[in-house]
Parts: sequence; C-alpha cells; structure tokens
Amino acid sequence: MSALIQILIVEDNPADAELLVRELRRSGFSFEWQRVDTESEFLARLNSGIHLILSDFEMPEFNGLRALELVKMQPLLEIPFIIVSGTIGEEVAVQAMKMGAADYLLKDRITRLGPSVHRALQEVEERGEHKRMEAQFIEAQKMEVVGQLAGGVAHDFNNVLGVIMGYSDLIVEDPGTDHLVQYVEEIRLAAERAAGLTRQLLVFSRKQTVQAVELDPNEVVAGMEKMLHRLIDENVEMTVTYGSDIGTIKADSGYVWQVLMNLVVNARDAMPDGGKLAIVTSAVVLDEAYAQAHPGTTPGDYVMLSIADTGIGMTEEVKAHLFEAFFTTKPVGKGTGLGLITCQTVVRQSGGHIDVCSEVGKGTTFNIYFPRIDRPLQLAASSLTKTGPLRRGTETLLVVEDEPSLRHLAEGVLKAQGYKVLTAPNGQDALRVADEHQGEPIALVLTDVIMPRMGGKAMAEWLQTTNPDLKILFTSGYTEDAIAHHGVLDEGIEFLPKPYTPATLTRKVRALLDASL
Repeated sequence: MSALIQILIVEDNPADAELLVRELRRSGFSFEWQRVDTESEFLARLNSGIHLILSDFEMPEFNGLRALELVKMQPLLEIPFIIVSGTIGEEVAVQAMKMGAADYLLKDRITRLGPSVHRALQEVEERGEHKRMEAQFIEAQKMEVVGQLAGGVAHDFNNVLGVIMGYSDLIVEDPGTDHLVQYVEEIRLAAERAAGLTRQLLVFSRKQTVQAVELDPNEVVAGMEKMLHRLIDENVEMTVTYGSDIGTIKADSGYVWQVLMNLVVNARDAMPDGGKLAIVTSAVVLDEAYAQAHPGTTPGDYVMLSIADTGIGMTEEVKAHLFEAFFTTKPVGKGTGLGLITCQTVVRQSGGHIDVCSEVGKGTTFNIYFPRIDRPLQLAASSLTKTGPLRRGTETLLVVEDEPSLRHLAEGVLKAQGYKVLTAPNGQDALRVADEHQGEPIALVLTDVIMPRMGGKAMAEWLQTTNPDLKILFTSGYTEDAIAHHGVLDEGIEFLPKPYTPATLTRKVRALLDASL
C-alpha cells in the first residue's frame, strides 16, 4: 500500500463527506479524496487507483448496495468497501457483509471509522502477501513440471536421434550396402517416433488440430502392424486379431496411431523379461448397466480396440493416477508422463472412452471404445488408406510454405507425380505469383497456415474471391484458431497435418482434385 491513500466517498451530502474526512485526518491517515453521488460518476472513478470506498447507504439517485455490487462485478479490483450511514438497519447491514462489505458503521459512531479503515486496509495488504506467495509457489511448481518434461523429452529425443545418426553414418560409410533398405526403414521408424512425441506434446497443450474422418479401424491397425512389431523386443510375442464387420469410427487417423503406439510401448516396458501382447479389434454393445458403472459413457454400439499384455501389472494406487499429466512409473528423465493423458484426450475427442483392467503380476488390458458408425467411408478417408498406384496429375498447383526445405520437398514430390508446381514463401508473395501466372488456371493451393507477412487463411480468402472453385489444402504443425475452433476443424476445411509423407501428400491432393470431377 502506498503512503498516500486514494479514497472515494459515495455521499450526496457534502457536509457528511467533510465529517468523514475530518475523522480520518484525526486518525492520522494521509490521503486524497473525491466525492460522487451518482452511478455514472462512481463508475468513471472506480478504476482510477482507488484504495478505499466509503459509501452512504441511501441517496436520491444511488445507494450503497448498488455501489458494492458494481465493485464486486470487477473481481480484479481489491478495494475495501465500508458503509457509513445514519439509517442502515441490522438486516441490511448483514446483507451488505454477505455481499463483501469490509464493515458498516453508523454516522453517530463515527469514531469507529479510523480503526475500521485501518483493519480493512491491513486485510487487503495481507491478502496481497498471500497472493504473492501463492504465485511464487505456482511458479515453482511450473518450473518443476517443465524440468520433468524437459528431462523426459530429452531422453526420448536423444534415443531417436541416436538411431537416426547411427544408421545415417552406416549408409555414408557404405552406400552400396545390402542393408540399405533396412537402415532407411530404421531411420523412418525413428522419425515417426519423434513425430509422435511432438504430436503428444501438442495434444497436451491443445495446439494440435483434430481432423476427424470416417475410418476402418482394421485398416488403421493393419497399416501400423509392421511398425509395431519393430517397436517391441524380440522376447515379446505380439498377435493381432481383426474382427469382422466391425463397422467404422470417426476419428483422426494420426491420433489413433498415436494411441496405439503409446499403449504398445507401455506394454513393452511392462514386460522387461518378455511376454505376450495381444491387439484385438471387435464390435461390441455397451448396455445401460455398463454405462452406469462407467460415468460419462453412453449406451450403444462401439468398436473396441483392445491392447493386453502379460506384464507386471499395476497397483490400485498407480491406476488411480494413471491419466494424470506427468505421472509416470518410469525412472526420472525417462518418459514425459504424457502418454496416457494423450490417449485419453484423443479418445474423448472422438466421443469414446478407455477402460483399464490390471492386476499386479498378471498384466494389463486397455480397452478403447470408439462410437461405431455404419455409414460408408468418405472419399477423404478411403483415398488416404489405399496402397495402389495413383493417377498421375496434369493440373497446376501452388505450394505456399515459409520453410524452404519443406517447400522444396513438396514441390519435388508433386512434380514427380506430373503436376505443374508454382511456389511462394508466404501469402503475400503467393498472391503475386497467382496474379502473374499465365496459362492453365491454378487448380489447388497447398499452404501453411501460419506464415510471415500474410497467413494461409487470409491468402486463401483473397484467391477464392476471383476463383471460387479453387481447392485449398491447409497444412501445419498446429493451427491455434486460424482455421479451427477448440482444436476442431471448421466445416469444409481440408487439412494435412505436419509432418506428412510424400504418399500422404500426393493421395490427399489427388483426392481433392478428383472430388470436383
């Protein structure tokens, strides 16, 4: 509190206001004051560095309870409010105290004003030491969490980088090796693990975008099966059982991959001496009894993805903290503690839930339930899961990307597929390139969302004013709210998350172009 107190007196009688001023001076306070008696004047002065409010209860155009209500509507203001009145009754006084008044007193007992003001100001000061200590404690907790997270991320990324650097050196030392394909596959697997770790962090920070489409879970798991086999140790026997006619789900395929990869890695770590890992897909019906036993679950048809291991299992205490951020049973510096909360977030975004069964010494089973959809798969989903050759392109495309290496990669991949490719490093330059372009109209724009000078969304809107049929494919590592709300894509937005593979890029582009035919 500053030595000079700023006091606002709410009083329609100037003589009564002077009475309060004289009593405060007699009590030894150093202050400046101003008087108001209307609501508009009160609001105009409320945010002008006021330390204390003294208010009459009843005035011709205003009253003390209304003034108190206006103060409490602004929770950031820590201003003690004291009612000084000649007419206030006990019932009204009690109401004022419940609303947050620091004190009330009658004008014929004005000598109580000094002690009342001293106590009110002291309480505000004490609350401000408490808040500072609380802020320091929260900051200390944040630093501890950041340290824990950094340690886990560093450990995981160092492992990934070690694999990439090691196999890269082997290729450089012996470029004609018979194991070239194997080495490249190991590098690719490590890169996918790194991308998965980044996605995990973005999901947790809610800066990753959900692109939910209809998926066949069997196809998603089958596409990962080879990679999952390489994630586990040789002493772990993994089996995959695919249910028949299980239907489809609506989810982001990259997220489903992330969930499956996290749970398989956890299962592997739970079986250091080897064991069995079973992955099963099936169609199930959850009834009312199940829903009542699992709050937040809706009865109905679901597709279940089950991951069961014969590992060390979990205690009830561990299960109670399973989906808490940064909780991990791994040694310090190994693992981020974000794997399971990421899984839970992803599954909930798809309208599903996770059920966990575990017993010490007997293993753990994670059953993931996604709401079942019986409609046919959309073109966007099916085209990205096909493995056959694509129809070569002849159209003109515009690639807008501020990262040179990614821009050159996309340009090279698309040119190799037969497309004519224009490029630009940002939205502003893209508008110039499009304006100067002669010949066949641009059919599709692949653009990053966040770029200097002009972002992808603003650029796309400009281009579509002159070419409403122009296809726009956004790409980004995260989008904040540029093309999404609460992490979910706006209606009609086409999106390709980074990092993308050449195959994913070419299939997505071809699918969008073919959709307009």
